[in-house]
Amino acid sequence: MHANRDSHVVIVGGGVIGSAIACFTLQEASFRGRVTVIERDPSYANASSALSASSIRQQFGTAVNVAISRYGIAFLRAAAERLAVDGDRPALDLVEPGYLYLAATDVGAGTLRRNHRVQLAEGADVALLEPAALGTRFPWLAVDDLKLGALGESGEGWFDGYSLLQAFRRKARSLGASHVAAEACGFDCSGERIDAVALTDGSRLAGDVFINAAGPWAAAVARWVDVDLPVRARRRSVFAFTCPTSLPGCPLVIDPSGLWFRPEGRAQFICGISPDASNDPDDAPLRVEHALFDDVLWPLLAARVPAFEAVRVTGSWAGYYEINTFDHNGIVGFHPVIRNLVFANGFSGHGMQQSPAVGRGVAELLVHGRYRTLDLSPLAYARIPSGQPLVESNVI
Repeated sequence: MHANRDSHVVIVGGGVIGSAIACFTLQEASFRGRVTVIERDPSYANASSALSASSIRQQFGTAVNVAISRYGIAFLRAAAERLAVDGDRPALDLVEPGYLYLAATDVGAGTLRRNHRVQLAEGADVALLEPAALGTRFPWLAVDDLKLGALGESGEGWFDGYSLLQAFRRKARSLGASHVAAEACGFDCSGERIDAVALTDGSRLAGDVFINAAGPWAAAVARWVDVDLPVRARRRSVFAFTCPTSLPGCPLVIDPSGLWFRPEGRAQFICGISPDASNDPDDAPLRVEHALFDDVLWPLLAARVPAFEAVRVTGSWAGYYEINTFDHNGIVGFHPVIRNLVFANGFSGHGMQQSPAVGRGVAELLVHGRYRTLDLSPLAYARIPSGQPLVESNVI
C-alpha cells in the first residue's frame, strides 16, 4: 500500500511526528502531490513536543528501536544543514554526555546485559560498568547498593526539542506544506477508504491519504473509523532544581527506582519518575504533582547522589506521554483494512528522539510503498489485533 505520487496527504497533528512526516515527504524527489497539516493549537501550549525533556538514547531492548535511535542521532548531528531554510540554520544545542542505566539486583543486571547484546549487535556504543568502575568514573554517585551500570559512550544525550519541532515545521512550509489551524473532529468514509476529515467549523478537507499523528489524542482519532488504538495520554511531571555542588561528567541517570535526572544548562538539573501502573490514570489534568518532589523524588535523589541533599526547586511542568499500553512501542504504517489511513502513534515517551526515523520511514512508505532507509515493519499495526507484542523493556 502506498500513496499515488500526486496524492494529497493530510496529517492530523502538527507536533514533531506530523511535522517530520510532512518535511520528509516533501523532500522526496518523486513526490508531486500536496501535504496539509492540521493542528488545533499552533501555540503548542499543551503539545507533548513542546513539553518533552528531549533526550535521545541508544539503550533500548529491541533492535528496531536501537536502529531508530542510531538514525536519529546521525540526523540531529546534521540537522543544522538538513533543516536550514534560506541559509538560516536551526540551533538544536545537541550535547552527548550519555545515558547511565543502573541496576541494583541480579535481575536488573541481567536485563542490562541482555539489552547490551542487542545494542552491540546494532552498532551502539554502550559499555557495562561494575560498581567499582562506576565509583571511579562518577565519584559523586553512591554505588554501594548497585550491581551494574550501562553507559552510552557516544550517541546519547539531549537537545532542544521545541527547536527541532519548529525546524521541521519551517522546513516543511518552505517545501510547500500547508498548515491549517483547526480542530479535526471526524472522518468521512466510503467503504474501506477515508474521503475527507471533518473540522469543527463545519468544513471538510478532502485528501487521498490520512495520517494519524495526533500524539496523546491518537486513540480519539482512530475511533472516528471504529479502530481501538491502545494509545493513552499519561501525565508526567518534570522538576528543575539547582545544586551547589557540581557533578563532573554527569550523564542522564536512570536509577533502579525509576527516577531519572540530568543536567540542564550550566547550573541546573531536571528530574522525573514514571509512576506505578496502579497510579497512572488516562488523561489526568496537566497539573504538576508538586508533592511528588518532596515526598518521592528528593529522597531518591539524595540517596543516589549525596550532594543532592542540598537542592532548590526552580521550576516544574507537566506533559503527556502517548503510551502504547499494548507493548510500549510505536505504531507505524498503514491500517490493514482502511487502506488510506496511516498510523504514527504510541511512541511512549520516545516520540521526539524517534521523529527523524519515523518521518523518513512514513515518507518512504507513502511515496515508494516500502521502507528504504530503515525497516520499521516491526512497528506495524497488525501486531495489535494479532496479539503479538513487540515488548520494549527499557521505558523510562
